[in-house]
Amino acid sequence: MTERVTILAGAGGELGRATAAKLAAAGRTVIGIGRDEDGLKRLPDGVAFRVADPTDPASARNVVERIATEVGPPEALVNTVGAYHLGAALDATPEDLRLMIDVNVGSALWLTQAVTPYMRDQGSGTIVHVAARPGLEPTAGMVAYGVSKAALVHLTRVLDLELRPLGIRVNAVAPQLIDTAKNRPNLSADLLAHAASPEAVADVIAYLVSDAATLVSGAVVPAYSA
Repeated sequence: MTERVTILAGAGGELGRATAAKLAAAGRTVIGIGRDEDGLKRLPDGVAFRVADPTDPASARNVVERIATEVGPPEALVNTVGAYHLGAALDATPEDLRLMIDVNVGSALWLTQAVTPYMRDQGSGTIVHVAARPGLEPTAGMVAYGVSKAALVHLTRVLDLELRPLGIRVNAVAPQLIDTAKNRPNLSADLLAHAASPEAVADVIAYLVSDAATLVSGAVVPAYSA
């Protein structure tokens, strides 16, 4: 295979676009997917995209199949899909929890299911999900978000156990918060001071996808300073 096809989910967001730029600069053929068509249109030149909803299993499967047919089988999956929600445990609603699970965990599972057959046939592949510090450490005031990211951390480790024997590496990066235009209005000055830039998180993702990280699998890499 001459092209290192990399599917980048959530590519329409700021982290997705920053990651697309890093991966394309490393010589990868990046195909962005996501629901935000306007955001996808702002991807760097040379990065193609497909509009799809990764929270829907059929949509995730269909878009991966389309990319594999039109561009080539994916060598890597980078999943930057995510949603953020503030709210204490006693105030959480079923809708809050359902949304966070569907977006932050469901997308990761459905996309992984969709790409794994291609990577299994190749005998190799790499998958990177974006978790978060509240998924590693209990954090008050964001229960639905924290629980969903904790589930994603656990899913990453389970996927490593199941897919590593197939030659597929599965890792995650865990920022505390990401300083994006969408998140900024919801962040206090103290939280904003500890938020990572999209470019800084994209650097960690690019490393985990690269050949330099061949020995790294099952890791959840912290991406925060304090």
